[in-house]
Amino acid sequence: MSIDLKNLTIAKARKALDGKVFSAVQLAQAYLDEMKKKNKELNAYLEVYSDILEQAKTADEMIAKGESYPLLGIPVAIKDNILIKGRVASSASKILENYTASYDATVIAKLKREGVVFLGRTNMDEFALGGSTENSAFGVTKNPHDITRVAGGTSGGSAVAVSAGLALAALGSDTGGSIREPSAFCGVVGLKPTYGAVSRSGLMAATSSFDCIGPIAKTVEDTEVIFNVIKGSDVLDSTSIEVESYKVHKVIKSESKKIIGIPSDLINQEGIDLKVKENFKESVKNLESLGYSIVDIKLPNCIALYYIINFAEVSTNLARFDGVRYGTHKDGKNLLGDYLLSRGTGFGKESRRRILLGAYVLSAGYYDAYYGKAQRAREALKQEFKELFSKIDFVLTPTSPIPAWKIGEKSDPLSMYLVDIFTCTANIVGVPAISVPSGFMEINGKQLPLGIQFMAPHGGEKSLFEIGKKFEGIQIEP
Repeated sequence: MSIDLKNLTIAKARKALDGKVFSAVQLAQAYLDEMKKKNKELNAYLEVYSDILEQAKTADEMIAKGESYPLLGIPVAIKDNILIKGRVASSASKILENYTASYDATVIAKLKREGVVFLGRTNMDEFALGGSTENSAFGVTKNPHDITRVAGGTSGGSAVAVSAGLALAALGSDTGGSIREPSAFCGVVGLKPTYGAVSRSGLMAATSSFDCIGPIAKTVEDTEVIFNVIKGSDVLDSTSIEVESYKVHKVIKSESKKIIGIPSDLINQEGIDLKVKENFKESVKNLESLGYSIVDIKLPNCIALYYIINFAEVSTNLARFDGVRYGTHKDGKNLLGDYLLSRGTGFGKESRRRILLGAYVLSAGYYDAYYGKAQRAREALKQEFKELFSKIDFVLTPTSPIPAWKIGEKSDPLSMYLVDIFTCTANIVGVPAISVPSGFMEINGKQLPLGIQFMAPHGGEKSLFEIGKKFEGIQIEP
């Protein structure tokens, strides 16, 4: 039978599966057919699992017994840095090309209990370092709206899988915008949860104090469904929390009129595409028409702060990949030679760059000047956000200052780093943020998606879902 994958959502699929309109096997087969047609060109999946139909058959058996869970039988793609026991997890790196996970990430264990059908592992920037999925050791992922352009990163494969109809939903990870930016570039919804709201156990670490696992889906409602399944504290992750434990601040104003803060100075500076600014202004008008109050706020440019901490933690986390216990191993003249050859050939350029810069900012004589100062600035920024959210309900920005760029266009690493200007702040202070499609801009006859980003106080996911659904409801197709 024919299934309308383009307009299918988790909510619609759940109703159809429970109502026997189609089976989990038929749904899985529909996605397999799409993968066969499109994945070779898009390179969204590094591996399509061979047991998809067997997984779906098990889901059908559960449904036949009268069981029903929000994600039972739902086909989901998983980013290549999230462990699934017995399956390869390479983090898109040659150094882990043949590594097989020995345990399930906590989010995977939760999805397995729901009866999710795992479709495969998606492409990404190596070790989640980059912003375009061009840094994968296994080739670039292409944007389905224009295959000459990047998908965004680092969760580019996951965003493309959802956008191109190769998965109903996906999991990604977000260190400085890695869920939100590709979601904006591909015209889908991406949620970066409150830091600790979702367990990081089984996620390969990039920047441990920034990393979050989150959902990518077609609608805000679908991201909410997935978040509610994967959230919660975990004994295997000491930084995890119950979202409900945060007392989300309520602004002491009229409850009927929520307040949105806009950092105009940050948005109106040079380097922000004019069409992105126009789209953002239109989005603000739409929110005002929905009854939201708009106020101007001040926010600093946090790029330098973000990358100093990022480099330092990446350098430390990647030290464990030495070619001794697992992954690529090259024989040198001695142990040091083994390390140099294994890491030199196993890591890509961006990983090596960040390892070197991180070692520098952590070195004697420079630690206090760079890393120590960055941590003090981070604490000051957290306090600033705490005070800010005592006066407003949301912070609103474009998700990205520019649309998806041409593959190979940004060879200068600094120009790539600057794209994180609006997204990295949420990771620095640990607040939740969501990217929602906000329209399109035309370039050379192609309609390129744009997105806007809402940030809320710690534990404010429910508020993000509420405003996201309202905004989503007034968006118009190109």
